[in-house]
Formats: sequence, C-alpha cells, structure tokens
Amino acid sequence: MATITQTLTTSTPKTNGATSNGIHSTEADADYIPHGTVTSDLKFYSPPADGSKPYNYVETPPAGHPQRNFSDADHAVTISDIRGQESSFTLDNNAFETLTTTPDPNATEPDFTSDAHIKKTYYPEVERLILDHVPGANRVLLFDHTIRRANPNAPRAPVTRVHIDQTPASAEARVRHHISDPVEADTLLRGRYRIINVWRPLNGPVQSFPLAFADSATVADEDLVGVEHRYPDRNGETAGVKWSERQRWYYWSGMRNQERLLLKCFDSDEVVGGRGRVPHTAFVDPRSPVGARGRESIEVRALVFG
Repeated sequence: MATITQTLTTSTPKTNGATSNGIHSTEADADYIPHGTVTSDLKFYSPPADGSKPYNYVETPPAGHPQRNFSDADHAVTISDIRGQESSFTLDNNAFETLTTTPDPNATEPDFTSDAHIKKTYYPEVERLILDHVPGANRVLLFDHTIRRANPNAPRAPVTRVHIDQTPASAEARVRHHISDPVEADTLLRGRYRIINVWRPLNGPVQSFPLAFADSATVADEDLVGVEHRYPDRNGETAGVKWSERQRWYYWSGMRNQERLLLKCFDSDEVVGGRGRVPHTAFVDPRSPVGARGRESIEVRALVFG
C-alpha cells in the first residue's frame, strides 16, 4: 500500500467561536487545514415512527411521499486522524485503505465537469489502481460515479448521514444488473466479489466537510439496517447505521488531490474479508476556518472480482 511521504504543514488558529453553519470563526487565514483528533456530531439511523420498512428516494419522490421515511439521531463522536499511520489500516482488516498516486507531469488533470470525459480519462486510472493495489483483483467493472460539491447550487452535496452504499442483497443484485449473461453472473457470484468505492478530493487539501469512516471491525451486524433505495426504474438497498459506543471513527486530514481513499462496501469472502462494509459520512469539522473552500470530491464505485 502506498502511503503519504510528505508532511502536511498547518498553522494553529486562534478560536473565536463557531458560527451557525458549523464553520469555526478564527483569526487564522482561510488556508488553515484542520488536523488531529476532533469531536463532531454525526447523524445515525433512527427508524420510521410508524414501524414501517425504511426507504429513500434517489430522485424526486412521487407526489405525497417524503424523500425518506426515517430520521436521524445525532451523537457526538470522537474522530481520529489517520495521517501518519495510514499503513495501519487495510481493506481486509478494516474495510478502508489509503493510496497516494504519483501524477504524470505530462498528463492533464481530467475534466470533472463532463461524465463522458470522466469515464474516458479517469475511469482507466481507477481500474488500474484497483488491479495494482487490491490483492486478488483480476477484473474490475466501474458502474457509476458521483461528484459532490459543498455549494448550494450543486446537484449533489456531501452526505452528512452515516450510511453504507451496499448490502449483501444489493451487492448480488448489482452483479446481476451489470453482467447481462446470467451464466456468467452465476459464475462470478460463486467466486470472490467486492464493491469498492475510490474516493478523492477535486480541490484539495480538504478544509471542510471531510469524510469520516468507521473501522469495520468495530461495527456489529446489529448496528446495520437495510434501507430500500428507490431509483426511478428499480429498487436497490443501502444500509443505515445505528450508533454504538463500540464503533471507532477516523478521517484523513487535509486530503490532497493525489490521495485516494478506498472504501469497501461489500465483500463476499467471509474468511479473509469478513469485515467487508465501512460506514462513512461527511461531517462538519468545527475547526474549519471562515472562508474555507467548499469540499469537492468524486467517488467511483467498482465491482471487483477475484
């Protein structure tokens, strides 16, 4: 696993208090990069009041239906910084892992405003990264991506609710959805298959709305609740996450554009990769300075076979 080699330099702000939007008012300049352990309120799953099955609409819901029928339960959580100890965590043991890429000085940064351009120029990099760094991977199918921007006009903003993108049922359904030949799908499902998200910032280093992720080894099955994920043409399933004091939470401070965070959402191997699901969420860092850049990021989701 590649790890960061350079030292992240930060200044220490003088704190004057938090503003209403969660951004800290400081006398530091707007380039301050928060780092180190922090405590923040995270939003965990709270079930529907009427006891019904939880659901969430991906797009605009039908008339008379709420976007989702479950609510949030806020809990103050201590979130530890993994910078400097990146090599302590792996996909198999913790369901997350870090990588640092070496930019090609002759290459042009992909244009992250065009889906077609992203698929043409960035997808090959992600596929190669997974094949080179995920043990056992011999085939990769990138099935979608999401760009998130922390500004009011963005189509997708950072998600500030603890969740897991897939469940065992939806992972199998993903394979069958994207592998059109049922015989081939059955063959792949008999082997090891994983769903891994590759996450990176677009305007790093990250100052605001960093990504928190839990060590999967500290998350029990009873903490997870299947949530029907309603697309316009089909239904999938994600997992809501209930709070537990057993859980241990982390983030990677000041993530830079050349850094990649691998998040494993599912692993069919219950022996090697039994801890195959990583809860994650964006969070409000109370140390973010006034004038901080709104976080912009891309996550690419991959079916990984082998």
